[in-house]
Amino acid sequence: MSKTIGILAHVDAGKTSFSEQLLYHTNQIRQRGRVDHQDAFMDNHEIEKKRGITVFADQAIFNYGESTYTLIDTPGHVDFSPEMERAIQVMDYAVVIVSAVEGVEGHTETVWQLLRKHQVPTFFFVNKIDREGADVENVLNDIRHNLSENVYDFTNDFKDGVMAENLIEFIAERDEMLLEKYLEGAYDEHLWNDQLKKMIQANELFVCLSGSALQDIGITEFLSTFDLLTETKYQNDASFTASVYKIRHDENGQRVTFLKSLSGILKTRDEITYNQQTEKVTDIRLYNGHKYESVHQVAAGTIFAVTGLSNLQVGDSIGTSDKANFELMPTLTSTVLFDSSFHAKEVLQVFNLLDAEDPSLRVLWNEHFGEIHVHVMGTIQLEVLKQVVLDRFGMDIDFGTPKILYKETIREQVIGYGHFEPLRHYAEVHLKIEPSERNSGIQFENECHANDLLVGHQNLVRHHLFERTHHGLLTGSGLTDVKITLITGRAHHEHTAGGDFREATYRALRQGLEQADNILLEPYYTFKIKVHIDLMGRILSDIQQASGTFEPPETIGSQTILTGHVPVATFMDYSSTFASITGGKGALSLKFSGYDVCHNAEDVIEEIGYDKNADPEYTSSSIFCAKGKGYSVPWDEAKEAMHCL
Repeated sequence: MSKTIGILAHVDAGKTSFSEQLLYHTNQIRQRGRVDHQDAFMDNHEIEKKRGITVFADQAIFNYGESTYTLIDTPGHVDFSPEMERAIQVMDYAVVIVSAVEGVEGHTETVWQLLRKHQVPTFFFVNKIDREGADVENVLNDIRHNLSENVYDFTNDFKDGVMAENLIEFIAERDEMLLEKYLEGAYDEHLWNDQLKKMIQANELFVCLSGSALQDIGITEFLSTFDLLTETKYQNDASFTASVYKIRHDENGQRVTFLKSLSGILKTRDEITYNQQTEKVTDIRLYNGHKYESVHQVAAGTIFAVTGLSNLQVGDSIGTSDKANFELMPTLTSTVLFDSSFHAKEVLQVFNLLDAEDPSLRVLWNEHFGEIHVHVMGTIQLEVLKQVVLDRFGMDIDFGTPKILYKETIREQVIGYGHFEPLRHYAEVHLKIEPSERNSGIQFENECHANDLLVGHQNLVRHHLFERTHHGLLTGSGLTDVKITLITGRAHHEHTAGGDFREATYRALRQGLEQADNILLEPYYTFKIKVHIDLMGRILSDIQQASGTFEPPETIGSQTILTGHVPVATFMDYSSTFASITGGKGALSLKFSGYDVCHNAEDVIEEIGYDKNADPEYTSSSIFCAKGKGYSVPWDEAKEAMHCL
């Protein structure tokens, strides 16, 4: 039986030490490494060793009982949380490590919410019980209050499949059939364990155990309990389907695609069809740390890597139409800085390769300024990127100061008109553009009749709307939260050529935005703050000064819990201030909650200084032709000149 398990936690909770113990007790490593000793098996990248944190989600393989496990150790630092989220997509089960001293921390809640979104059955391990100030019962209450009431400490109440009375009652309360049997005085160990497995898989119950990874306390007990209460059912006799987990490039620069097989068997030299192309698998690799073994075939449920597939992207699927939807997106953008010893195209090629490995980077080339822009989660990520580029490609680059990544939308519906007709070219597009729900992105609908425009040309319009991020008029930031409907269009049977509909579509979109009431959006955090009641006034004042909003405070004993929303721009550096105010005894959780109206739009627009009339990639005017010569019609006169009206 193949099982993929992920180890997740807030940074410094002991994830990597826990993973090392699992590998040691299953005879996969001879000695347990430590992060602070720079010899951990899972943190094998030089950057991870130097920084003492997990940056990349790497995997290891071990056998226990009748199962083969693929263990994924994920990053715990918030700057690398998109890497963690991509790994969650392929997990059968997750193990969340919580410190017995610090309890549920900010990033723990983010991890938990992602696991619930993707419905990954979850176990807890309360770690560091050997440390001064450790309080397992307090942490359990913390988990029940902040994450789920359906968690139970199995440490002393579950031994080799035999349940204590308290655990039997806890399970019976959550299952009608078992409750009936319990009230009848009937307890069957096998039935109870089978139902427990189903409840775990259905995310109706969450198992918790405690111990110390560093001191090797409770590890073997956790492993035996985990093995007993988990199972997977993958079908080898079905057609091959898989999801793309990550992209890497080996030491020879060869593209390596990591997959999680969901059904069927894949063999070397098999042909894979995806995105309307077919390629042959040239090698199948099972990675264990940084080393791998080439195999002839893999069964369903396996995490593996292949070579030979050149265009799959992270989140793509093979054999299904599913596409992963990633929630954690960067809110900052930075410019890549490099000297004249490197050509811009050379540097861009490197970052495009890194973009394939980490799609959250969303590398952009600004043709007008000759700049490369990347999207990032924070400054630590930039420091790591700088080192990665130096180590792998020998380029000593730097980054500009990170800036907030703004977006734009519109307030009301408009109709945009675009016409492109220089000599021997022809295309016309009419688009209805209307606001949609906040954080919904770009949506498309087609109301154009095939009698007006061939289906192939209609598809071109749709393609051009989604082929890139389009600029808004206020700051040149990306357009979002709009529904775009193709109303009609026109082509010429002789003169319409490649690229004509791109020109007409872009002009129609831009002409519509010229008419609209445009709105600037900025990223927001959802915050949760827990402090002593004496500090509530100071914290509320800070939130108000940061243009945030909050719900009525909740008081529990001497502690106050505050929740609300606040702009990333005003609160991104607040954690250090908060730590100083509370003496490190408060709890601050920040989670990106999407985009909303910018709190200081006029200031931002003035600071950015975007000139909508000087954007070389966009124009709102249309091109018409008369007497064999093209001429430009400005946006406010374009509607009357259209041919489809």
